[in-house]
Amino acid sequence: MGKKLIWLLLVASLLLLAGLYIYWNASRSMPPSTPVATSWPAISPNAPPNPSDTHGRLGSSLPTGGEPAVKKEPAGVPPVFALRQGETLEFDANVTKLDSTVARLKVAAVEKRISGGKAAWHLQALVHTENPYRMIFEMDDQFDSYSDAGSMTSLQYEMHLNERGQKVDSVQRMLPSLQEPAPPGESAARVLPGTRDPLGMLHYLRGVDWAKTSEVRCPVYDGRKLYDVRAVLVKRGAAVSVPAGKYTTIKIEIHVMDNGTEMKDAHFLLYLTNDAARLPVLMEAVLPVATVRVELNHWK
Repeated sequence: MGKKLIWLLLVASLLLLAGLYIYWNASRSMPPSTPVATSWPAISPNAPPNPSDTHGRLGSSLPTGGEPAVKKEPAGVPPVFALRQGETLEFDANVTKLDSTVARLKVAAVEKRISGGKAAWHLQALVHTENPYRMIFEMDDQFDSYSDAGSMTSLQYEMHLNERGQKVDSVQRMLPSLQEPAPPGESAARVLPGTRDPLGMLHYLRGVDWAKTSEVRCPVYDGRKLYDVRAVLVKRGAAVSVPAGKYTTIKIEIHVMDNGTEMKDAHFLLYLTNDAARLPVLMEAVLPVATVRVELNHWK
């Protein structure tokens, strides 16, 4: 059960499922202050592509260099989605059996800056439990991602956790090379080339051209461990109604492999608006105990 609960943190960050995050946190201890990434043996970064895995997919296997095999658009064609500095998304997390808002989540594209000599986005997520649930589980957590401005691969990932009176701060530089030393005085996570953190993965999915792509795959590091994540197109034109409005969306299902085995105890869905904004308007997790809905309440 421990691995399943750890995965819930990844999904909560990846899909902004704050309610799921609470469910997971209620059953775990605080992570160590210097977590270390474990190996992800499902795919070797230097393994040749498997032709049977690449049909109709984008990045189904990791070629040399680690980046998913992205189909390049002709010169002059605008991107499907361009992240806007200052974009702020506010969500309500609801558990169907409780019929009330358990937590609120804010996700922001703070700024574009230079990190480690590279152009990067500073992405941030804030999670707070709401009354009366704060009496049971008080949580005020902050996650910061510094992701490559072009590929959204992770350069640095931070967790600043404040839960039930316990505080943990973890700042990790992503180092895909075993030969590259950790910066002086900093912690580092040894990850595969092309690894994204949950916030970078979310915005990466917003930028996928789902009109031409049916599936994407890459390693994702959640601050503790590496996972093999697949996002699969389920439906175009799905109607969704949330507090922010009514939308026509692209429905995407998330699959996660831990050490080569897919986790099957929960069902995760992401709904992106089918327009240039690619807003993540709804995230759902169908768990054995309840269904969690994280709905867009406001955005600017």
